[in-house]
Amino acid sequence: MRPRRRLGRDAGPEPPCPHDLLPRHWPPGVIRARAARPHGCAVTAQSTEQGAAAAAIALGRRAAPGLVLSAVVAIAAVALAPLVARVAPIPAMVLALLIGIAANRVAARPVFQPGLVLAVKTILRWAVALLGLRIALGDILALGVSSAALVVVAMIATVIAGFVCARAFGMAPGFGALVGAGTAVCGASATLATATVVPPYPGREADIAFVVVAVNALSTLAMVLYPPLAAWLGFDAHATGILLGGTIHDVAQVVGAGYAVSEPVGNTAVIVKLFRVFLLLPMILAIGWWLVKATPGTARAPVPVFALVFLALCVVNTIVPGVDALAPIYAVAKDLLVSLTNAMLLLAIAALGLGTSLAAMRMLGWRHLVTVCVTTVVILAVVTAGLVAIG
Repeated sequence: MRPRRRLGRDAGPEPPCPHDLLPRHWPPGVIRARAARPHGCAVTAQSTEQGAAAAAIALGRRAAPGLVLSAVVAIAAVALAPLVARVAPIPAMVLALLIGIAANRVAARPVFQPGLVLAVKTILRWAVALLGLRIALGDILALGVSSAALVVVAMIATVIAGFVCARAFGMAPGFGALVGAGTAVCGASATLATATVVPPYPGREADIAFVVVAVNALSTLAMVLYPPLAAWLGFDAHATGILLGGTIHDVAQVVGAGYAVSEPVGNTAVIVKLFRVFLLLPMILAIGWWLVKATPGTARAPVPVFALVFLALCVVNTIVPGVDALAPIYAVAKDLLVSLTNAMLLLAIAALGLGTSLAAMRMLGWRHLVTVCVTTVVILAVVTAGLVAIG
């Protein structure tokens, strides 16, 4: 008979607890919290909370330099925007991008990278989600079936044109997605939102920066040229509003072009534009699905939590203002959240600029510009032809 093993001092060292065999890449705070557990490695709610808190603190410390640098760039852009507006109508968002690109050499230091990544990925997603507070479904329903169908067809044709041009010119499908969405939906905001579902590829950051600048420039040009075009075509106020709201890229330029003609034109243009912004959710989902299909093995299906929040906030913004008891409180909260959204978007695009090399931007050729111009012409042609056909 084999003697029983004695469980005394001579039994050898006790095997280590699995929770103490921690990966070296874990934050030091988490490792210290795990190491401080009592013998036996009992996992308690308190120890889990301590580990999560330590991880959050460690992430905050790593991200702080990049976030602070992005905030400085964003604040500088806001301060300079009124001065620059005297010379050219360049919004603060585009200025933040340009200033960030100019400061890329400073931001290239490793200490800034965690914060820049956090701003471009996480903060940007939630800024896009908060855009839902600007849309009321009642305004969208008042647009009418024929006008809504025309806008949807034009947007789909524009996104397809972006993919077709990118493929014809031998560029990444992701660039076609960025151009198509930026032109079809709402300029810079849609470009940044689409970037969250575009898989990484060489030159991705430079492409994003280029599309943001290009769609803003074309929006400004359209703000000047499209109202005379509508007058030349003999459009009435309703048709002119649909043309301006359905084709100009950025919201600010839609407002400027519409109300420069008349108040009825401006009102219609804004409603049409908000409908395009509302379609940001299905557009992102469709583009994400297509990119997964087009680039298997490199892309992954996105988890569109922020897009679902966007839709939920659209519903909230439709229902809550009609509740008398909640309307005053909601109005104040909405104003604060809209301001927060603007700040988050500025921070994210400043971080994007800081992470974009000017040398990479210089390598972009005529194909990029032609692609943006083609998508701009496509959405203008489809909307104009539809309005002429409807009469």
